[in-house]
Amino acid sequence: MNNILDFIRKFHIHPLFWIVMGVAVITARFNELVTLLIILFIHEMGHGMAAHFFSWRIKKISILPFGGVAEMDEHGNRPLKEELIVIAAGPLQHVWLSILVLFLWSQEVISDHYFHMFMEFNLMILLFNLLPIWPLDGGKLLHLIFSRYIPYLQAFRLSIISSFIFLLLFHFISLFLSPFNLNIWIVVIYLYVSLWLEWKQMRYVFIRFLLERYYGKKNRIKGLKPIVVDSNDYLFKVLEQFQRGSKHPLIVTSEGRELGKLDENEILHAYFAEKQVTAKIKDILYVY
Repeated sequence: MNNILDFIRKFHIHPLFWIVMGVAVITARFNELVTLLIILFIHEMGHGMAAHFFSWRIKKISILPFGGVAEMDEHGNRPLKEELIVIAAGPLQHVWLSILVLFLWSQEVISDHYFHMFMEFNLMILLFNLLPIWPLDGGKLLHLIFSRYIPYLQAFRLSIISSFIFLLLFHFISLFLSPFNLNIWIVVIYLYVSLWLEWKQMRYVFIRFLLERYYGKKNRIKGLKPIVVDSNDYLFKVLEQFQRGSKHPLIVTSEGRELGKLDENEILHAYFAEKQVTAKIKDILYVY
């Protein structure tokens, strides 16, 4: 019971939602807002319950006018399959919601007006959250795909740049179709600010990824993916090649000749414990 209460306490209404609520009250659309809130809450419950099932550390789940943002304290080191399930758990809630409302409408429990309104809101929130824009579900899915094939820092940077391009496209289309829609302007401004903050915090996010990799549970990393590095490469440049879901043995070379090998934990230890932030790989190789 206490675990359930702790989980519910993670939910917060974002200030943007109160602004939209004020607009809804002024324009006599309070019933629509309540319906929207119910759909958004169930959507985020899907994310939250999936994360809770995998024992993820949930910091906060914020309900926004267009969806929600689940803040996790995991930093990119959970298995890719787990994260895929957590991401998909939100959009999947819209499927059973549609079936339930369709059944209630067929039994004449709800009116035609409410049925069409609910289905429109449900589809709108689903499609919007699938846009490839961070921090929407589609943006997180895009980041997950990038992370599968390229190093973590590069994947994160590419995700933000791609999200910004898609957001510009979405903004342009929105201006053409509905230039004076206040809700769209609120959402777009929020997304621009979110992307700007993520870009500013990129290096911090990457360091947390490395810290979690160094101090966290090692059984989350399964595959081996050797990295060939030059002995004159700087330590932090080698760390930037680290990829999710793989452990990296390092093959150190000089002028095409192999000098030796290092385990990734050795260079993580050199970086975090010994503070060799400006060291070259050859310096660490000679020590170990």
